[in-house]
Amino acid sequence: MTTKSCIVLVIGGGPGGYVAAIRAGQLGLDTILVEADRAGGTCLIRGCIPSKALIHGASCFEELLSHSGTGKLGISLTSAPELNLGGMMGWKDGIVDRLSQGVEGLLKKAGVTIIKGWASFSDAKHCVVKTQDGDFDLQAEHVILANGSVATELPHIPFSEHVLSSTEALAQTSVPGHLVVIGAGYIGLELGIAYRKLGAKVTFVEGQDRILALYDKEMTRPIEQWMKKHNVDCHLNAKADSVDMIDGKPVLSFTDKQGQSQKVTADKVLVTVGRKPNTQGWGIENMCLDMDGRFVKVDKQCRTAMKNVWAIGDLVGEPMLAHKASAQGEMVAEIIAGHRREFDPVAIPAVCFTDPEIVSVGLSPDEARDAGHEIVTGKFPFAAIGKALTMEAGQDGGFVRITARKSDHVILGIQAVGAHVAELSGEFALALEMGARLEDLAHTIHVHPSLSEATMESALAGLGKAIHASQK
Repeated sequence: MTTKSCIVLVIGGGPGGYVAAIRAGQLGLDTILVEADRAGGTCLIRGCIPSKALIHGASCFEELLSHSGTGKLGISLTSAPELNLGGMMGWKDGIVDRLSQGVEGLLKKAGVTIIKGWASFSDAKHCVVKTQDGDFDLQAEHVILANGSVATELPHIPFSEHVLSSTEALAQTSVPGHLVVIGAGYIGLELGIAYRKLGAKVTFVEGQDRILALYDKEMTRPIEQWMKKHNVDCHLNAKADSVDMIDGKPVLSFTDKQGQSQKVTADKVLVTVGRKPNTQGWGIENMCLDMDGRFVKVDKQCRTAMKNVWAIGDLVGEPMLAHKASAQGEMVAEIIAGHRREFDPVAIPAVCFTDPEIVSVGLSPDEARDAGHEIVTGKFPFAAIGKALTMEAGQDGGFVRITARKSDHVILGIQAVGAHVAELSGEFALALEMGARLEDLAHTIHVHPSLSEATMESALAGLGKAIHASQK
């Protein structure tokens, strides 16, 4: 067994762990990163990046289909495009490989030692890592836990060849004739919409009374309209009961909102009922950490109850987002190096890459009212934005909506739904972090033509003087 010691030991090479390790290395700290898979973690290898690649590929295929026959925009194809899903997956895997190799290169450039294996802790600062090249006995002054999360499996519907998690959904080489998705949250909707564009019949079974329950109905209405237009069935207030194989196909039994038992035959069943922190199988019980429910309890500096043991990302609670993990990882590395930092963002942006996309930063109007604020709101439709119309993106019901405090016009939240609105999330987050007021966004010159003009117009609407929309 090889024995090693270091200043910083990072467990997990996802967007939290690898960022923490790179920053620690840059700051001159002797750092070891342990990762059982490839560098990049769930987000890069089997989550955010590959799913967005599949979504893009599916959208391209749908776009080509729309030009078949009589076509549109003066463009027509004499024959329909052919889909090779295996080829699309190969293209997706190439992107993942390139990014993973890039992360490993950045780690090495920062002087980080990478050990590929599974860590098992016997106490808070000591673990054994089993690798193909033998075992490593590691001792560290500081440990950063960035173990991430895993897909939640329904106990009565275990994963199998025909019951998929999001990981398997991103590795299919043929389009299922009928995909039944359990769960209409962001993961299920992103993948379900992508497979509908690829030609699958898609049915959702959702336990709550609406899709994307974290967002208000005004924001989810355009997605519901897309689903209706594309003949996507959605059973709400429905409980998935079991999956049985009948004549070689999985049949999902569920209880509908009237309490009646229903059955739907599928080719594949995709379970997307959330993710849970990865706390099993690596010795967390030996580390004397306090827990906050299923998550590791930390303070604003991501310190755990054990001195010099830190936890970040999905392991420490909602929102379980890659960019939150990265921000925490960078912060912890800097604190270990002696910098004064704490994790106290005004807002953490969240994006759903559905069709159309959804962005939310800060408080919605209802959340602001519930928090005791008297508010004003400004809303502006993409249907009145020239750039949106030139991109065929203005007729999907999309908009930008700004919520501000009535007394001083300080912006409390910005939400948007529409094509490509994910790219506006940085402006939204910056506005909240800088404590911007409606006047700041209204009087910032935005490029014409661009989608960002909707942000300016929404701020103007909140002030009662939108230029390109009729006044109420």
